Amino acid sequence: MRTAEALKKAAGVLYPEVDVVILDTFRYASPLLEKVVIGAYMEMLKKTPTIYGYLYRQSECGRPLSGRGKLEFNRILNALAAPRLVEYVKDYRPDVIVCTHPFPLGIASRLKNKGIFRGQLFASITDFTIHSFWVFPEVDYYLVGSEVLIPQCQEYGIGPERVRATGIPIDTAFEKQYDKHRIKKQMGLDADTPAILLMGGGLGMGPLEQALKILDNTRKQYQLIVVTGANKALQEKLNKMVRHLTCKVKVFGFVDNIHHLMAASDFMVGKAGGLTCAEAAAMSLPVLIIDPLPGQEERNTEFMAASGAGVRIGEKDLPQAVQEYLAEPDKLAGMACAASKIGKPEAAKDAIRIMVEAVNYYRRDINSLKIHLPTKTFYDILTLVCGKVDFSPVGVGIAHSFVLFRV
Repeated sequence: MRTAEALKKAAGVLYPEVDVVILDTFRYASPLLEKVVIGAYMEMLKKTPTIYGYLYRQSECGRPLSGRGKLEFNRILNALAAPRLVEYVKDYRPDVIVCTHPFPLGIASRLKNKGIFRGQLFASITDFTIHSFWVFPEVDYYLVGSEVLIPQCQEYGIGPERVRATGIPIDTAFEKQYDKHRIKKQMGLDADTPAILLMGGGLGMGPLEQALKILDNTRKQYQLIVVTGANKALQEKLNKMVRHLTCKVKVFGFVDNIHHLMAASDFMVGKAGGLTCAEAAAMSLPVLIIDPLPGQEERNTEFMAASGAGVRIGEKDLPQAVQEYLAEPDKLAGMACAASKIGKPEAAKDAIRIMVEAVNYYRRDINSLKIHLPTKTFYDILTLVCGKVDFSPVGVGIAHSFVLFRV
């Protein structure tokens, strides 16, 4: 959802006249399907990550589940979710559909294949890898996290003309520069003591509690900023625990100012979600990745390690790694420099510019065929996501200088 929100915010900055709708695909199409699919997905990650990792690898390029298995899965999703979405797309008639998750992308691809949607279809891939579940011939453009992913796209038969290495779209707040010392003081932290950001992802998954205990036992001079995400029970537990710790600790739940917390930190310890890695890179923040989950987290970890912006460590090696990096500031500085090289803080704006350019190009092509378009026109962007959030269509002002394709 954060990627979709970043795109919407960027559109509002660049083109205030654009009408942007964020649609939680499964919640809108079938609440039951949402519970089954998303629930099963999260439970598998929590309880049987090894099985999830096996299925993920078996559906990568050239593996058994990347062909018929993917097509069958997508067929079932379409049968269950497409009917309501068909009516929505017909009524809304967007110029662009951009999907930030592979499940709704499969549905949108089917709509385009059937001629129900005739605009531009974008896939905004939210990990630093390409997976078969993102690959559909109906997709006009792929927005990927890095130039190094273009060869991966070619392995799937996606030509470079359909790929744009915008970076993973993140909030425009990551474009700004922040005063580390001032933010530390605002947070009640010591301005001159190193701060470590400890994160477990938006759902607070990962060994946060154990990592906090381990770091406190190192007796090294530093401060901890802990983010538990939406896991309120863990937040309450950690707040009780920090009263007995020797180092200064600030515990946060779900936050909307993660850019401030990253700006206050010297490095981050946590999981390797694609969006989190993109945000850290945009802030030139080194990442120590603890035991990534099998699947896309492993691929994100490989990307971060190869770029020099991150390093993979085991939970038991955490104290030694923290002491090592705090004792060698040059090593941290090198990782920060590497992060800045792969960071793309303006990814969301670049993605929106590409969408507008694509619609304009399509308009010129249609005009060459002498197909009538309305004289009062505007852009519409429909963002399809897949997550446990409320469906919230939002409309903004309309200007006649923009183009809506109603071919």
